[in-house]
Amino acid sequence: MPYKDLIDLPKSVREHLPKHAQEIYRAVYNSAWDEYAQDEERAHRVAWSAVKKKYEKDESSGHWKTRDNV
Repeated sequence: MPYKDLIDLPKSVREHLPKHAQEIYRAVYNSAWDEYAQDEERAHRVAWSAVKKKYEKDESSGHWKTRDNV
């Protein structure tokens, strides 16, 4: 089901991603939900892929940060 607000995102997304990354996740998930006939698993994969284009997880701290090349 599409996410109306950031607070509706899965806990793992809300607790680990910065706000801008959450916004990307929500927008892409909602678009993929429509595009791929409500395939929830696929929508989550597409959303994470979009986040990973702009953000990366810092292995030493575990925090997500913007990629240097964006």
